[in-house]
Amino acid sequence: VQLQASGGGLVQPGGSLRLSCAASGSIFSINAMGWYRQAPGKQRELVAVITSGGSTSYAESVKGRVTISRDNAKNTVSLQMNSPEPEDTAVYYCNAEATTYSGRYSLWGQGTLVTVSS
Repeated sequence: VQLQASGGGLVQPGGSLRLSCAASGSIFSINAMGWYRQAPGKQRELVAVITSGGSTSYAESVKGRVTISRDNAKNTVSLQMNSPEPEDTAVYYCNAEATTYSGRYSLWGQGTLVTVSS
């Protein structure tokens, strides 16, 4: 069971970027899925989270610029980032609270670097 993230890279301020993450393996169900980020020298922080029912929550610093979405049938979660700012530069990690046939786990993706710079 694993999460695979993709979509990071270099983006200019005011541009847009979409991160995707797919869960694979023997997963019975996934409750919450989310995106976290960790900037150099800082602690990992929550960016956005979405429940299996579609309820969302965002960090104050990204509200209005970021949209989280998921496809329950495909066990995927995405993060659309519009008008990114240099302060959004960080390694982004996806997370899934999954129930597998061997128990419940908090799964983490490998991290994808987002650099916002002109």
